[in-house]
Amino acid sequence: MGIVVNLDGNRDKKPSLDGLNELVADDLKAVNALIVQHMESSVQMIPQLAGHIIAAGGKRLRPMLTLASARMCGYTGERHLALAATVEFIHTATLLHDDVVDESDLRRGLASANAVWGNKASVLVGDYLFSRSFQLMVMDGSLEILDILSGASAVIAEGEVMQLMTTNDTETGETAYLDVIRAKTAQLFAAACRIGAVVAERPPVEEEALETYGMNLGIAFQLIDDVLDYSAKQATLGKTVGDDFREGKISLPVILAFRRGDDDERKFWRRTLEDLDQHEGDLEHAIHLMEKHQALEDSVERARHYGAIAHDALGIFANGPHKSAFNDLVDFCIHRAY
Repeated sequence: MGIVVNLDGNRDKKPSLDGLNELVADDLKAVNALIVQHMESSVQMIPQLAGHIIAAGGKRLRPMLTLASARMCGYTGERHLALAATVEFIHTATLLHDDVVDESDLRRGLASANAVWGNKASVLVGDYLFSRSFQLMVMDGSLEILDILSGASAVIAEGEVMQLMTTNDTETGETAYLDVIRAKTAQLFAAACRIGAVVAERPPVEEEALETYGMNLGIAFQLIDDVLDYSAKQATLGKTVGDDFREGKISLPVILAFRRGDDDERKFWRRTLEDLDQHEGDLEHAIHLMEKHQALEDSVERARHYGAIAHDALGIFANGPHKSAFNDLVDFCIHRAY
């Protein structure tokens, strides 16, 4: 049984994605049509499996970043549509591979693709979606965008390997953890934002500002995800509380509780996460230790720190609906209640 962490503070109004959704609604419809078009294949399993995970893909947050950043920079063309689809293909490919590595049976409340079609098919269709993303990059014709997105894809893969190396290792420190989430999660947020400025032919200072915004938004987003894994709110995501615990993943709440604990508590973490010798009541005890040492609350505070950096990065842009929506998005990611 997880605890509910108060992520909302004293806010009277819960932050939402409504403003961003309204601004990109028409563009997002076009992106969804492109996604369907470009995941087609004469090999029937490919669109079936890809369609399954894309349908369960959630809010389309990453492509929305590309769409909104391009419009905030004054872009009036259509190149950003295919690039947003590219970003979603990269993200979906990583989800397929993640679920195989993590041996996940659920993805947002639905059976994961690997649970339905098996690991081999999931890996291969993930490779297909990566290939499609590169085809779309080439079709765009910009070497700068190809450099940004291909570089991001390589960094994401490095992040996956880094996470594999830190799993079950209770000696992992906060720096190594942050290196993982910067690469695995935040890099695609950063790239999705930056290419919006590139298609709008904005100066480098605006490209860098959007990249900084996306990077710090992504870090905050993942920090809160890692907190939610030990929260009862996680059930509304279609996930069971404590998935990371059962897999032996080392997240910031674990790092803080381990660092602040006594010898007996560290023995508990080594048994449950390194040896994966877990018994009934261990998850509840893990959450108790996190509460005792304020590990969850302090992880949320770390997220707020990165959220503040994301807010500051937008300062260079003129006030308007897109900037306002981006600021709201930071608050939504930190204060998510799902």
